[in-house]
Amino acid sequence: MKNIKRLLSLLMVFVLSFALIACNSAPKEGTEEQGNTTEQQDQKKEAKELTISAAASLTEALDEISAELEKDENIKLVPNYGSSGALQKQIEEGAPADAFISAGQKQMDALEEKNLIVKDSRLDLLKNKLVLIVPKDNKDGIKTINDVVDKNLQIALAETETVPVGQYSKEALTNLGLWDKIKTENIIQSKDVSEVLKHVDDGNVAAGIVYSSDVFRAKNSEQVQVFDESLHKPIVYPAAIIESSKEKETAKIFLDYLKTDKSKTILEKYGFIIFE
Repeated sequence: MKNIKRLLSLLMVFVLSFALIACNSAPKEGTEEQGNTTEQQDQKKEAKELTISAAASLTEALDEISAELEKDENIKLVPNYGSSGALQKQIEEGAPADAFISAGQKQMDALEEKNLIVKDSRLDLLKNKLVLIVPKDNKDGIKTINDVVDKNLQIALAETETVPVGQYSKEALTNLGLWDKIKTENIIQSKDVSEVLKHVDDGNVAAGIVYSSDVFRAKNSEQVQVFDESLHKPIVYPAAIIESSKEKETAKIFLDYLKTDKSKTILEKYGFIIFE
């Protein structure tokens, strides 16, 4: 009987000792260890924001890349989509931007000449093709741009002076000998390639000229012709860090991320051609 009581007493001492050790080892409220853990969690939640000015044709692809970038690098993109010419002008006028992705070399060249991009940060990122699209019902039976001209039909074109796709379009039509044959009233000028796509998707025009990548985001349009690349300057998308950016290191991480296999897969899914 005495042995049993002694065994029970030892067991109770062991249990109490174990409980005390466990309590002492756990971080108490307000302790430095718990504070460090909370601080680390807060830092992980607070993603660095990066303002990106990018060509409208990149909208869907870059939105998807943005979600992956935030998960992988804890960087949140604040995109500003538009025509490359308009974005160039905004940057020249001091609008906040950490990086710029243009749909044309001309716009990036202008910024580089004015020392508005970081030296040696520029890279040729993507290539694209110029195509003719029509509404899916194609009630006018359009097969080529010649049908649009011969039948005196309306066509949506991006603004031809400052918007890259508009410049490529005019150049291709001029080299085909068709530019002067299109009546002014038949050209529906659009602010960027997304607006051209919308005009065709909505059935407001018989046709439109966009990039081949835009066909992947079309809702009610289809491609009927690819313009030969010899008809216009090469369609190249350059990217660079803006000189006035206060987040140059983060912008560099972003540009490097665009060259990863994950980003390339997304860009190719939306019809872009990776610049090798």
